[in-house]
Amino acid sequence: MYAIISDRNNQATVRVGDEVLCDLMDDAERGSTITFDHVLMIGGEEGSVIGKPNVEGASVTGEVMGLERGDKVVVFRFKRRKNIRVKRGHRQSYTRVKITGINR
Repeated sequence: MYAIISDRNNQATVRVGDEVLCDLMDDAERGSTITFDHVLMIGGEEGSVIGKPNVEGASVTGEVMGLERGDKVVVFRFKRRKNIRVKRGHRQSYTRVKITGINR
């Protein structure tokens, strides 16, 4: 069984046991449980259920594994012959969540 969830404008296909990176949740502590209520689709051997826009009564639960940071993204702006060089970097913070259950 799998589900497609939406978390803060990011969609992910998840199965039980998968680990997904979600945007940083400041209030989430390691070992706490999170419920994703925005389930767009549930599929499995019984068939698929597509929500309009969400599947009624469906939820996905997960356990917070911890906080981590993504790879550094370097943005370098350059204009030739104008002596304009700007180098900026960014590292996105994520919350790693392990999916523990898909509820219909």
